Amino acid sequence: MRYLWLVAMLGLAGCTKEAPKPPPEPAKAEEKRAPGEVNLDAAMVKSGNIVSVAVETRSQPAVLRANGRLTVNEERTWHVDSFVDGRVLKLMANVGDRISAGQTVAQMHSHEVHEARSEYQRAKTDLAKAQSQRSFAERTRDRLKRLYELKAASLEQTEHAESQLRDAVSVVKNAEIELERTRVHLVEFLDVPADDHPDHKPGEFIHEEDLVPVKSRNGGVVTKRDTSVGAVLKAADMVLEVSDLSTLWMIAALPEDLLGKVKVGMTAAVRVQAYPDELFSGRIARLGDQLDAETRTVPVRIVLANPGQKLRPEMYGVAEIAAGGAEDALFMPQSALQDLNGQAVVFIDKGDGKYAVRPVRTGRIQGANVEVLEGLAAGERVVSRGGFVLKSQMFKSSLAEE
Repeated sequence: MRYLWLVAMLGLAGCTKEAPKPPPEPAKAEEKRAPGEVNLDAAMVKSGNIVSVAVETRSQPAVLRANGRLTVNEERTWHVDSFVDGRVLKLMANVGDRISAGQTVAQMHSHEVHEARSEYQRAKTDLAKAQSQRSFAERTRDRLKRLYELKAASLEQTEHAESQLRDAVSVVKNAEIELERTRVHLVEFLDVPADDHPDHKPGEFIHEEDLVPVKSRNGGVVTKRDTSVGAVLKAADMVLEVSDLSTLWMIAALPEDLLGKVKVGMTAAVRVQAYPDELFSGRIARLGDQLDAETRTVPVRIVLANPGQKLRPEMYGVAEIAAGGAEDALFMPQSALQDLNGQAVVFIDKGDGKYAVRPVRTGRIQGANVEVLEGLAAGERVVSRGGFVLKSQMFKSSLAEE
């Protein structure tokens, strides 16, 4: 009986065990996608209204290209200098400020003002003394003439009085010239009043009327400032640099093998990154006299018009110089261009709903089309409509993978 009871208990224990779970089904492998590639089914292509066109080869006027850097036009750049020795007490302009011709940009204290005023006062005193002597000589001459008429004075005395008067008149003229010289030095050169201000107290050495203004002879934009308040300057030291930015120079590096095709006076069009759809017209003003030994290029100076002053010194650009003749160039619709983290890209249609991102470099614009300089070959198909949908899908897939 005990044996039968043990067999029955073992049988019950075996019945209570859970049945083994079936092994999980293997997950379906996702379709592999290459980096920078977007895969869409036919329905998504249709709903996204995605259209592709082929890159075309067209015959265009031959163009020489040279990279370069924009600088100020040195022929339209001026230094505003100190013209006296002194200390800068006020500065009224900073880099980037636009100033007009004749505007005061700084004020200086200079001992030359006090010295010039002393000379001016001395010249006034000398003139008054000379005028007094001339009046005395005139009276003496008149008295001797009357006495000579009355036979009470000799001819020699009368002629001597005439000579004395002429000398006195000459002294007055010289004194007037000296007074005018000292006045002009104060008023027109130092640009301060010739006389002390009525409120200028004795022993007061610095007064608003004593400060020498430093003025810009030309209008433009302040591109450099070489001093600060409190600085001691000598005559001819630079205070500011002012440039007229309505024109700029581009210093382009022309490859050695293209030098024979370029001449002074040829027109050029310049493109910069800030305004990729705009061309700025210019003219070649000078070809460099020396070749750069490392880059094997020749500096070419191009004078650029700067309407609206959109261009800035130190920008980089590409100069396109019409060289004559024709050449084949690749063109695609401008609508195919997309911006990806600041890089110009296009989506290549690889067929079967597969699209790949590819960076490109563009050039001339012709209507709704743009020239392709690098990144594509003739016949390749690019997405001209629906690129934003592809870009969004690519970002969505990237986030999902993360």
